[in-house]
Amino acid sequence: MQRLYAFIRRHPTWVDTFWAVCLLGLSLLGLVSGAHPARYWAAVPVVVAQSVTVALRRRAPERMLLLTFGYGIAQLAFDVSSNPGDIAMPVVVYTVASCGAAWASRLALLGALTAPALSVLRWPSDYGGAWNNLLGAFFLTVPFVLAWVLGDSVRTRRAYYAQLEERAARLEREREAQSKVAVAAERARIARELHDVVAHNVSVMVVQADGAAYVLDSSPEQAREALGTISSTGRQALAEMRRLLGVLRSPEQSEGGEYVPQPGVDQLDDLVEQVRGTGLPVDFRVQGTPVPLPRAVELTAYRIVQEALTNVRKHGGAGAEAVVRIAHGEDELDVLVEDDGHGADRGMYLEGGADGLGHGLIGMRERVRLVGGTLEAGPAAGGGFRVSARLPLGGER
Repeated sequence: MQRLYAFIRRHPTWVDTFWAVCLLGLSLLGLVSGAHPARYWAAVPVVVAQSVTVALRRRAPERMLLLTFGYGIAQLAFDVSSNPGDIAMPVVVYTVASCGAAWASRLALLGALTAPALSVLRWPSDYGGAWNNLLGAFFLTVPFVLAWVLGDSVRTRRAYYAQLEERAARLEREREAQSKVAVAAERARIARELHDVVAHNVSVMVVQADGAAYVLDSSPEQAREALGTISSTGRQALAEMRRLLGVLRSPEQSEGGEYVPQPGVDQLDDLVEQVRGTGLPVDFRVQGTPVPLPRAVELTAYRIVQEALTNVRKHGGAGAEAVVRIAHGEDELDVLVEDDGHGADRGMYLEGGADGLGHGLIGMRERVRLVGGTLEAGPAAGGGFRVSARLPLGGER
């Protein structure tokens, strides 16, 4: 049965042709048994036309509708009375209403409403008078109108299904596009995280290693302390990198608490102490009343301070001093990091990222933009470099 259904779906015209041949046979039998011999010359072409409309109704529904009107008018004109082939009329009406053009569907409805009445007027009944003819016209009209209503319902259902399929396809395309955007955003976020981790911690380790090598002979204790700082900084860098790589490998695993949490404003004290241990004086102050902060804002503030202090160590020179200010407001968090930069060559400082081309400043701007804040970064008026960010506190905390 499934093969039969598949064949019918693949070859609808063959199926229609089979029924058209059957209809032609019944109509010819009806002519032989009931039609007057003088009208054969008109009845036979009408019967053939009726069968043709059934056979080709799905290949050319509009043309078959016009052909139906043509042989219908011929029936009226040449007195070819009703025969079994007239069943082709409601079949064509249904087909045009379901898959024909809009104008053809309206024309089919007009024909469905008028053809039965014209048939009764052309061949009125001899019994019951006008009332019987009127009732007969009504009952003949019902199947024609039902055929049009059924076809129009099929057209509406097909259009609805097509709309659902198009909508599903569009949603699938949008979902794929959103997935690509999400993947790109996640890659950018991880790249920023890795840059911050590597740039800061490796910079601390390089400074401590240089210092240990310088005082290794004259002050072994200081060299030992520097090596301890290198060790702890390396462990911290490994822990953060392990967390990031763990997120890449398995998000469920990272949610289980195996990896260290994202740093926030509360960890700035440890960050400043670590920087001070490298020999860079830092004046760190917190202003205002601390309030619970959104996690994205906390991470952004921490990374801004971390990257800015890293740039001071790299480009500020041996005599540079830094100032870090965290100001808590009612609806925003202000972050300020600046240095005097007396020991640095101004051109080297600009080359390191003050012109906005460095990856560190690009990462800062991206982080601030993602939380809806503003960032100002550039050379300070009295020398050195200044980074100022305003981070709104909107969103979940």
